[in-house]
Amino acid sequence: MNRLGIGIGWRPEIDLTVERLPGVDFVEVLAENLHRGELPESLRVLRERGVPVIAHAVSLSLGGAEPLDMSRVAHLASVAETMGSPLVSEHVAFVRGGGLEAGHLLPVPRTREALDVLSAHVRQAQAELPVPLALENIAALVQWPDAEYTEGQFLAELVERTGCGLLVDVANLYAGTQNLGVDLEEFLTSLPLEHLAYVHVAGGEVRDGVYHDTHTHAVGEAVFETLAALRAHCDPPGVMLERDDDYPTDAELAGELARIRQIVTGR
Repeated sequence: MNRLGIGIGWRPEIDLTVERLPGVDFVEVLAENLHRGELPESLRVLRERGVPVIAHAVSLSLGGAEPLDMSRVAHLASVAETMGSPLVSEHVAFVRGGGLEAGHLLPVPRTREALDVLSAHVRQAQAELPVPLALENIAALVQWPDAEYTEGQFLAELVERTGCGLLVDVANLYAGTQNLGVDLEEFLTSLPLEHLAYVHVAGGEVRDGVYHDTHTHAVGEAVFETLAALRAHCDPPGVMLERDDDYPTDAELAGELARIRQIVTGR
């Protein structure tokens, strides 16, 4: 996998902040927020500096039972080509069914049948994408009954079947440990971490005893500790900070990036 370093999610609301933050080695852009061929000025500036831009999708619904919408795959491919992305990423999730849009990333049943469908969709998307595809674990509040795999085993089998990369979101992983009883060490030891492409780090909050991955709060100590647990198992090619709203000061974002770098590199 490409060595990416430490990065941040690029958003239009913080485009100038991202440009001037120290130590940003790469950025990630939401593909659905851009039109085909569109290159915002801030991303043009970053690309001219040699900063890699990863295209990240949220609407392919790779885990859905319905046929893959190839126009969405084509859009992701177009954004990747415009950005010169070294890879693209999506989620192990579905977002639509029966003509309805959930507006949220929903968990895939961890069964052999669901894995067959997911794997077929991943291979179909890979055939149309110009660069490698990495897939992300989501933060779920519920899980389907009668699971035949743990989450780590399910992702490992997906990698074996498709050769996809892994995007490990440690905030989503922490949410799973708190809300669903996911075993952190079992998850990490199950994964083929040689396929790790990069890592997400984000903030959240506890409401009524449930941890919500909000992307609008500062990164909590427990999420940093989860990142440290992952770091004990491997040297991640890249780690990036996500923030989607309630943006803090430049200094606060710089502080979180510095903390991530310290955990990953020891400096």
